Amino acid sequence: MNLATFWFILIAILWSGYFVLEGFDFGVGILLPFLGHDDTERRVLVNTIGPVWDGNEVWLLTAGGATFAAFPQWYATMFSGFYLALLLILAALIVRGVCFEFRSKVDSPRWRASWDWAIFAGSALPSLLWGVAFANIVRGVPINAQHVYTGNLLTLLNWYGLLGGLVTLSLFTLHGAIFLGLRTTGELRQRAKRAATSTALAAIPLAAVFLAVTQVSHGKPATDVTAALAAIALIGGAAAAFRGREAWAFAGTALTLVLAVATLFGDLYPNVLPSTTNTAYSLTVNNASSAHYTLVVMTWVALIFTPVVLAYQGWTYWVFRTRLTRSDIATKPTPPVTGPDTMEPVGGRP
Repeated sequence: MNLATFWFILIAILWSGYFVLEGFDFGVGILLPFLGHDDTERRVLVNTIGPVWDGNEVWLLTAGGATFAAFPQWYATMFSGFYLALLLILAALIVRGVCFEFRSKVDSPRWRASWDWAIFAGSALPSLLWGVAFANIVRGVPINAQHVYTGNLLTLLNWYGLLGGLVTLSLFTLHGAIFLGLRTTGELRQRAKRAATSTALAAIPLAAVFLAVTQVSHGKPATDVTAALAAIALIGGAAAAFRGREAWAFAGTALTLVLAVATLFGDLYPNVLPSTTNTAYSLTVNNASSAHYTLVVMTWVALIFTPVVLAYQGWTYWVFRTRLTRSDIATKPTPPVTGPDTMEPVGGRP
């Protein structure tokens, strides 16, 4: 295995981490206006992801940075061709971050409700568009001999891309509902369980159709196995959620997302961005990669610092593993703070 292939696999791992970790806090944001029946309950929901949501986004930055450094031609073609879609995702992520910062600044039900719906929009739009983007990467897009994307936004909104978007939207919502079942108690936990069960009824058939179409069109023997395992993990996770075993359910949906990404990247290899204009114009692991020396330096940096980052993030999740209740939320307005609403005594970000 050469270094270009190594970095292709590492980028797939980074996207897996992003979808697993950012996926559940997208799901929490999508469910926020529906599961929280009053401001205190919505503050509980926000604070389940308060200490970790911005750290989860680091996986996206790392995946993008690794793509830029290891495969500059892939990065250039993809980010220019998908520019408007990625701009919409970026705008949604900015709005979402601002919402977490601003919803507690004014003690007004209307103010907070407006920001809560903005959190919903800022979570739902990226959840949909990431699926659209990755479905089109696997399917291929029109690229000319100069590796320039020749389509537009409507080119990406084909039926397969939209199906991929609905799959990620439903999977992230399911993942978030199960996460809320892990982190809350009482009536909130029961509502999260019901939301997980109902969302699974949409997520399972959508994912099954998408994986089946993907494997028929682009599949390989190895990815047929990972696709089947992803389906089994999803069904097992949904069954565990129905029985109220949130830890097993969360493991099931997390494994589903990891295996789904493995399937898509496995189907893609050795291409990184297929051309539907002419297969000779496709970007591959070898013709899109950086120079060997660049990859060597990047590999040493990754080997040194990746374990440190993983250890720190694992420690963060361990510290903030406690279930949250209404009693953890202050009953009176608190002074303005940076980040999601303050929790007592559990605590959000400083």
